[in-house]
Amino acid sequence: MKAMKPWQTMMLLLVLLGGGNTVAQTGGRLLLSGSTTMAPLMIEVAKRFQTLHPGIEIQVQLGGSGRGVSDARQGKADIGMVSRNLGEAERDLHAIPIARDGVAMIVHRDNPVRSLSDRQLLDLYTGRIANWRQLGGRDAPLHVLAATPEGGSSELISHYLQLPYEQIKAQRRIGPNAERIAAVAADPQAVIWVSLGEAERMAAAGVPIKLLAVGGVAASSRAVRNGDYPIARPLTLVTRGTPTGAARSFVEFCVSSQITEHILAFDFVPYLD
Repeated sequence: MKAMKPWQTMMLLLVLLGGGNTVAQTGGRLLLSGSTTMAPLMIEVAKRFQTLHPGIEIQVQLGGSGRGVSDARQGKADIGMVSRNLGEAERDLHAIPIARDGVAMIVHRDNPVRSLSDRQLLDLYTGRIANWRQLGGRDAPLHVLAATPEGGSSELISHYLQLPYEQIKAQRRIGPNAERIAAVAADPQAVIWVSLGEAERMAAAGVPIKLLAVGGVAASSRAVRNGDYPIARPLTLVTRGTPTGAARSFVEFCVSSQITEHILAFDFVPYLD
């Protein structure tokens, strides 16, 4: 028998079990709190959900994944938003993954370098590598670019490298994904990290960029979905008990294909194929 995916397991639990969320049982209000990475996505999902359930009011509050865990556990929020793997001490919570977030390293399409090891990536952003020849490329200076610190991709890269963001060395820092992609498309010596989903789509559309393999794994949405790609994390909803009432309806909505377009719009990778 084929193993069920995480979202399918949770759907089965929702059908079989009851109990749980006291705030949701009041009927028309839901509070979500936690991950700043997930919040913009969940605001749009909530808007779509409310068009189908106009009697339910949904509020989304930021505060980081840690707040999402603590608020859900203490009953301060109906649903917590967590953009990382749960720790062993957090296994008492029900976790419902709805998407994955991946970050890709990109270079110009004409750059002969095809992959980076973890060591090379760390050396690149700590200033130990200054020439593409050190990475198997041409004899040309590296133009090391970085994303600005407020984005979720910077948090993920920093965590992957085990390097505080303020210690990342770069010649220039750039904000939105689109601007980062444009910078690399215009500079054959540049390298930067961006949302994997957006980079994949822009490369397919003909923008002259290339996604580098990391740690021997090709950067692709499929690799993120399969759990093979290393610079990735789950985007998860957590509840203190098995959700009921409005919370249950919202969670069921979030693990359905009805939110796939929103997930893609925010450059995340759906769990659903």
